[in-house]
Amino acid sequence: QVQLVESGGGLVQTGGSLRLSCAASGFTFSNYAMRWYRQAPGKERELVAAISSAGGSTNYADSVKGRFTISRDNAKNTVYLQMSSLKPEDTAVYYCNVEILRDINYWGQGTQVTVSS
Repeated sequence: QVQLVESGGGLVQTGGSLRLSCAASGFTFSNYAMRWYRQAPGKERELVAAISSAGGSTNYADSVKGRFTISRDNAKNTVYLQMSSLKPEDTAVYYCNVEILRDINYWGQGTQVTVSS
């Protein structure tokens, strides 16, 4: 079965950096685009970044452009989110996502990122 396991979250000060990882299994990882979402308390889940199956194309939410970088290692079935210049408003639970079939999405359990001011 499809499994996505995030790691790398934690508590960091404003301006700090974190790298999130998402280890995938149960599907042919190199065939699918991958996404990172986040959900802050009291807010809807929002798309943060996406990367194409081969890694040649990426997209970012305006709020993280220039600060976050999504990447993937298809040999390791892992997608990453490098986060720099973190702000308190980046505090959220971050989720890894894959859409295997149209409207059929799989999610990881999430990893908490807390940025202190």
